[in-house]
Amino acid sequence: ATFFFKTSFKIPLKIPRLDAHCAEGESAVRNVKITVGDVELNVELLDTPTADAIWEALPFKARDNLWGDEVYFSTPVQTAEETDARTEFELGEIVFWPPGDAIAVLFGPTPASHGGEPRLASPGNLWGNTQDDVTELRGVRSGVSITVEKA
Repeated sequence: ATFFFKTSFKIPLKIPRLDAHCAEGESAVRNVKITVGDVELNVELLDTPTADAIWEALPFKARDNLWGDEVYFSTPVQTAEETDARTEFELGEIVFWPPGDAIAVLFGPTPASHGGEPRLASPGNLWGNTQDDVTELRGVRSGVSITVEKA
């Protein structure tokens, strides 16, 4: 004979809410607006320690520097190189460069490039992505005012 038992117990599952770390009225998606002169970049933050540190430091202002097709600028953030830090990036990937406590936006090759690829001088942490056209930064001059703020 075969017996079937019907049970009615529940297994509790702890599923974290996506917005559990957000304040009242905030979305789970974190967006930052980087304004370099007349160019605006809307950046979606990734879930990384560097992105968290940048988010906590907002808003801040800086002056840009140019290195080939890279705009970089100082920040009040200090964070270590993450385990997945790298030197080569795609257009639209927004990077933090730990040796300079700086954000870098690559829009083409730099003096460290081996060809046409965007490349930092040393490893950086990917912390955000933008769908905006970063090549618009080609018209920006060194020393331009930058604002980084929550969007």
